[in-house]
Amino acid sequence: MRLNLVLLRSAAVAALGGLLFGFDTVVISGTTQALTELFRLTPLSLGVTVASALAGTIVGSLLAGIPGDAWGRRDSLRILAVLYLVSAIGCGLAWNWTALVAFRVIGGLAIGGSSVLGPMYIAEIAPAKYRGRLVGLFQFNVVFGILLAYLSN
Repeated sequence: MRLNLVLLRSAAVAALGGLLFGFDTVVISGTTQALTELFRLTPLSLGVTVASALAGTIVGSLLAGIPGDAWGRRDSLRILAVLYLVSAIGCGLAWNWTALVAFRVIGGLAIGGSSVLGPMYIAEIAPAKYRGRLVGLFQFNVVFGILLAYLSN
């Protein structure tokens, strides 16, 4: 199997999960002051707000194999894309602190799931000769997403 445009595009799209992973994990750092004022957060509740996505990430990474095996990696990544969207819209429209934390947990589920299924999907579709480089796109995008979050903050 050769590296062609369709394969490269598919790997790049799957690697976008890495970009969202890095961005969503770090972007909260630029909002802590505003969130504290808006929701009148204590240091403990601010910590819960920040850590809620990480808790979702743990659960998402542990459970991602179940839908990945049942429905396949590609279709499971599509479901995770919907979770990313729901999380982003929900966090942006959060009406109270509880809703914000709930939507951050949903985002964490997507982060954890895509951190497992994204590289697996890329490895499955990539020819052996290019597998390491294409899976490396995912990791590159994690770091690039962190950079984008810091730049946007």
